[in-house]
Amino acid sequence: MSTRRAVLNCFRRHQRFVLTTHIKPDGDALGSQLALRRLLQKMGRDVYLINSDPPPSNLTWMPGIEQVEVFNGSLAQRERIDQADVICVLDTNALDRLGDLAPAVEASRARKLLIDHHTAPEDWFDLQYVRDTASSTGELVYELVCAVDPNLIDHELATALYVAIMTDTGSFRFNTVTPTVHRIVADLLERGGLSTEAIHSAIFDTRTPESMRLLGLALRNLQLRYDGKVAYMVLSRRMFNETGASTEDTEGFINHLLSIRGVRVALLFTEIEKGVKISFRSKGDYHVNEWARAFGGGGHRNAAGAFVENAALDALVDAVLAAAPRYLPQLETPSAGNASGTLSSEDASYLSALLHQKSQASSTAS
Repeated sequence: MSTRRAVLNCFRRHQRFVLTTHIKPDGDALGSQLALRRLLQKMGRDVYLINSDPPPSNLTWMPGIEQVEVFNGSLAQRERIDQADVICVLDTNALDRLGDLAPAVEASRARKLLIDHHTAPEDWFDLQYVRDTASSTGELVYELVCAVDPNLIDHELATALYVAIMTDTGSFRFNTVTPTVHRIVADLLERGGLSTEAIHSAIFDTRTPESMRLLGLALRNLQLRYDGKVAYMVLSRRMFNETGASTEDTEGFINHLLSIRGVRVALLFTEIEKGVKISFRSKGDYHVNEWARAFGGGGHRNAAGAFVENAALDALVDAVLAAAPRYLPQLETPSAGNASGTLSSEDASYLSALLHQKSQASSTAS
């Protein structure tokens, strides 16, 4: 694992930097990316921001967001990536999470730097600044900024870091929020002169009528399993068509499930054209990252995700739920009935086929 000093030496010794992050970038991804750009530019470095996907609509107001290019495969973009001294990947540690950018990043001769707070980073990075107990990647970028010079924090840099930390901590309600996190945020508020109400409103008070109609359908059909410890909702393509909503409109849906009394784990199944996206959220010691990894995904202990291609929605839901006690032994209760962790022969067969499919895909990719 690389030290902070090694990363700072990398910043000082190299001139041309490319910063990127994961597909469907969120507040932590973009906030960390924009904050690191601001730091490196203040150090006199040439910085190029490029992602596979555009920012979500509720983050397009962020200062500097117009500097983030969306990869289209052009010669000019490929040349910038090829000519970089350093490619820094933020908030994700897996090549396939870079989307269409992955082949160009992998082929570049630049040094590969990872700044991230997820578990189990892949081994193709030359340098890593990683701590999986950090609240966010933004927290790690803040540490790097302060190691250079905390007086470099201006309104733009503070805004980016506040968005990163605030969004990835669920507005400061997750267990990753420590006294240190509160001290960091206090410093950002003081140095950046931020309006927290304006930032929160710009991010969260942007729901469309279509989004609310979709949420109504989803809540009408929410289900509880494992003595009420697990709650889940299913968003089918039919529901999207019926309401006119988009997948972007589902942001925050899963938090409604975690607000139910007694629920420790929440799942959201979202059917899209190429498969099913599964979002996992949990509280306390109900860790969901290994459960998500079993279906080809991963993430944090209390927030993870997976995507299963060409999946039959109902069968996948049954298989994921039936597999839960393998990864959460707290759910193995005598009264759980069919949800006690014993897979039916149909679910076991389907789960085996899914995992075999994921294994084959990984072998082909490598």
